[in-house]
Amino acid sequence: MILGFDPGRDKCGIAVMDDTGQIYEHRVVDSREAIAAVRALSQQYSLQQIAIGNLTTAKEWHEKLKAELGEDFPLIAIDERNSSLEARDRYWQMYPPKGLTRLLPRGMRLPPRPVDDIAAILLVERYLARRERNN
Repeated sequence: MILGFDPGRDKCGIAVMDDTGQIYEHRVVDSREAIAAVRALSQQYSLQQIAIGNLTTAKEWHEKLKAELGEDFPLIAIDERNSSLEARDRYWQMYPPKGLTRLLPRGMRLPPRPVDDIAAILLVERYLARRERNN
C-alpha cells in the first residue's frame, strides 16, 4: 500500500492506494494531526512507502515522517507542480456538479471543500506512472 501525502502548513492531504491505483481512503487533515493520521493509517494498511509532494514545506514534513516511521521507511519525493489545479478538475470528475453549479463554465467552478486529499491521490498516480515508465 502507498500513502500519498500532500504537505502543507495548515492542512495536509492524505490518500491510501494500492499498486493498481485503487483508492482505499482519502481525507484532508489539520497539519497538527497529520503525523497521528499517518501513524494510524500505517498500522491499518501496512504501508510500504509514501509518495510525498516536493514543494510546500516538503523538507520539514520529510524529517517529521522519517522521525515517526524510521529512517529506512521509503519516502519518495514526487513533483507536485500543478497538482492543486489538477485536483480541482479531478474533484469534479469524482463528484460531478449538480444544480446550478453544473451550468457554470468548468474553469469557474470551485470545489466546495479543500482538495488536498485529491492532490495526494494525484501524487500516488504520478509515482505509479513514473515507476511504470522505469520498468
